[in-house]
Amino acid sequence: MKLYMKPGACSLSPHIVLEESGLDYETETVDLKTKRTSSGEDFTRINPKGYVPALLLDSGELLTEGPAIIQYIADQAPAKKLAPANGSIERYRLQSWLNFIATELHKSCSPFFNPAAGEDWKKIAAANLERRLAYVNEQLEGKAYLLGEDFSVADAYLFTVLSWMKFIGIDISKWSNLAACYERVGARPAVRAVLKTEQLG
Repeated sequence: MKLYMKPGACSLSPHIVLEESGLDYETETVDLKTKRTSSGEDFTRINPKGYVPALLLDSGELLTEGPAIIQYIADQAPAKKLAPANGSIERYRLQSWLNFIATELHKSCSPFFNPAAGEDWKKIAAANLERRLAYVNEQLEGKAYLLGEDFSVADAYLFTVLSWMKFIGIDISKWSNLAACYERVGARPAVRAVLKTEQLG
């Protein structure tokens, strides 16, 4: 498998999950401005959407969209228990978290990385993030991770989005459960290895 990624972008989540899975994989960075990969390919010919992450499977098929990619990876390494079994209520809870992170957290970060975004848009987005992060903090009460005591792909996605808060100017330390979860995930060997590879810490 090959993960097309950009250091620190939302592709960090599947990069972490690949490392956690123990599966064989490689990565290739993408310049999202020029749409060129590090090997010089036109990325839009690989992924017409033009953004990362994109996972090229050994079959030659391409899988896009982070929440789909990380569930696929988890299902290739069931012994690692990175996602609950398909069809279980726990799997639907995982999918609920993935949708929440994607639509309520991830998308609310967009204006802060968009040069055309005005201050009004950023103010609305920041207020939404504050409310949603407070909700996640409440849901983490008494839990090590989003689904309970076991790390899942949802935690990798949450960690990725939380890593952007310092660029946005939101201090997550005021939410003790959220900050503890972020530190817990960041201390995992696979996460540390990926952060080093992407030169993020």
